[in-house]
Amino acid sequence: MTSYLPNLANDNLSYYTVPLAFVVALAPRVFIANASKAATNKPVSDKAKSPPPGSNQTVSDNSAADSKAKARIQRAGAAINNGLENMGIFAAAVTAGNAAGVGAGRMNALSIGYVGVRFAYNHIYIFQDLLPPVTRTLAYMTGVMLCMAMFVQAGMTMNARTLL
Repeated sequence: MTSYLPNLANDNLSYYTVPLAFVVALAPRVFIANASKAATNKPVSDKAKSPPPGSNQTVSDNSAADSKAKARIQRAGAAINNGLENMGIFAAAVTAGNAAGVGAGRMNALSIGYVGVRFAYNHIYIFQDLLPPVTRTLAYMTGVMLCMAMFVQAGMTMNARTLL
């Protein structure tokens, strides 16, 4: 029987995780839209104000929104910015690892792990008022270390080839 599922040990899916990481970086935008709708009691499609209804400006100007909702919406915007700022290093790490010939299983593990950590980071960042402060730092540093591991693996693979 033929399986249509990829074999993570042999099929290189790491390049596919770059657009997936981009989607994960933009995912807090959905939270911003829904939370601002709930906080301002206005539908997201309401175009009466000059800033977009889901923007931080709309919620921060609304006195009906509570401070917890405002803070979470602002942190969601910061999580988007942080995710987009880290996209470059992740894409470079995936490209370096694949160009150097790092094994598919290892690249899949590192890149899928990075996407998972970034997904968790977004949630930890938005809802940090419910979690210990160290969790956000641990999630961020884990993502950075996964990228650095891809670069190190690329360097080790290239060195092994050139020394032969």
